[in-house]
Amino acid sequence: MRPIAEGDIRASFVNCSKGEAKRLALPRDLTTVSWDDLDFLGWQDGAAPDRAYLVAEFGAAPVGVALRRAAGGAGRMRRTMCSLCLTTHTAGGVSLLTARRAGKAGQQGNSVGLYACSDLACSLYLRGKKEIWAASRLQESLGVPEKVDRLVTNLTGFLRRVTA
Repeated sequence: MRPIAEGDIRASFVNCSKGEAKRLALPRDLTTVSWDDLDFLGWQDGAAPDRAYLVAEFGAAPVGVALRRAAGGAGRMRRTMCSLCLTTHTAGGVSLLTARRAGKAGQQGNSVGLYACSDLACSLYLRGKKEIWAASRLQESLGVPEKVDRLVTNLTGFLRRVTA
C-alpha cells in the first residue's frame, strides 16, 4: 500500500460526513506504519471500542469506511474465520463489522457487514508478521502473493457493496 497522509485519510471516507471524518481518531502510530506490509490501513478507535475504520486503495483513490463492531461475540472455544484474509481465530479474534452504505442508501439506514479480524491486522497475519495466539494456523498451499490477491479481491467486493 502507498503511504497516505492524514488529510487524505480523512478526505477518503465515503460513508460518513466530513465533520465525522474530521473528528474520528486516527491511529497513533501513523508516522511509523510499515506501509509495504499493508494491503489496507485498518484500526480501532481507542476511545470507542465499537468503532473501527479502514482505508484501502480502490480504483484511482483511497476509500475510507467507518465501521461499527457488533456487541457480543463467539464463545471462547468457537473458532471463527475472517472473511477478508481467511485467518481463523478463537476468543473474539473475529468481529462482525457493519458499514453504513455510501450516499442515499446509507442515509436511508442501509448497511453491509463482514466478519473480519477484530484488530484489522489481516495483512500482517498473511505475511506472518503477526501471530495468532491460542490458535493453530490452518495450513494452505497458497503462497503469500496469492493470499494477498485473495485478500484484495475480498476487500474490493466489500468496498463495492459499501459504495454501490
